[in-house]
Amino acid sequence: MTEAWQFRRAAESDVPSIMVLERATFATDAWSERSMRHEVTSEHCYYLVAFRADSPDDIEGYAGLLAPAGSTDGDIQTIAVAPGARRQGLGRALILTLIGEARRRGITAVFLEVRADNPGAQTLYRGLGFEEIGVRPHYYQPDDVDAIVMRVEVAEARTEWAANRAIVEGGGQ
Repeated sequence: MTEAWQFRRAAESDVPSIMVLERATFATDAWSERSMRHEVTSEHCYYLVAFRADSPDDIEGYAGLLAPAGSTDGDIQTIAVAPGARRQGLGRALILTLIGEARRRGITAVFLEVRADNPGAQTLYRGLGFEEIGVRPHYYQPDDVDAIVMRVEVAEARTEWAANRAIVEGGGQ
């Protein structure tokens, strides 16, 4: 059974919990607590934490977007999902929420790097419309793993009335 998560914008007070998940997920190349704190508190970034409604202090996922004011490019800086919450749509929901925030900020393209040895994450990103645009050799250290650079266009938000759509497509009167 898939349970619904709730999201909220990450606060500086979430950094210790984020770091527990960061270190567990990225054992050899985790960010420093100082770097994470800077990201979470930066005006140019938008970080989310995910939790179950009955456990608001138990962070099961987080993700961050760098989207400076005035820029048309954004970058998904990091994303992690706790092992017990994986393969249930949480990573997808986090990414889609960040893309929505990018759209709100006027971003027209979002980039990310993914480990070349992480086919599960690559499949997720491709399923969301990301395309491979390059490789950064030896990017992830100390593991000496390449990064695949991916990009997705951020479509403008648009609203359609269901009745009008049916008429236009010949399904209504």
